[in-house]
Amino acid sequence: MKVDKVYRRNRIRNRIRKVVSGTSERPRLTVFRSNNEIYAQLIDDLNHKTLLAYSSLNKDVISQKIKKIEKSKLVGQTIAQKALEAGITAVVFDRSGYLYHGRVKVLAEAAREAGLKF
Repeated sequence: MKVDKVYRRNRIRNRIRKVVSGTSERPRLTVFRSNNEIYAQLIDDLNHKTLLAYSSLNKDVISQKIKKIEKSKLVGQTIAQKALEAGITAVVFDRSGYLYHGRVKVLAEAAREAGLKF
C-alpha cells in the first residue's frame, strides 16, 4: 500500500494531538508550514479559542525580502513577543506532524530565545 506524504503527516499529527493539549494558562503553539509560508497560532483547546496568530503573510514580514528560514525566525520571535505582552509565558509545542527540523525548528528556537518556555 502506497502511503502519500499528506496521509503520513496526518497520522503523525493525530498521534501528537492525543497527547498535546493547550489550556488558557499554557496554550498550544501550533505550526503550519506550506511550501512558501509558515503560520503559528496559540490555541486554548479547553475553550476552543485561538488566542494569538501570526504568519509570514503579515505586512511586516512581506515588506522584507528575506528567505524562508529567516521568515520562520521572524515569525517565532514575533509570536513570542505578542504572547509575552498578552501575559503568556509557557506554551506546549505542537509540530503538527512535521519533522522537528528546518523551518519548524528555527521557529521553535526563535520563540524560546524570545522568552517563551516549552
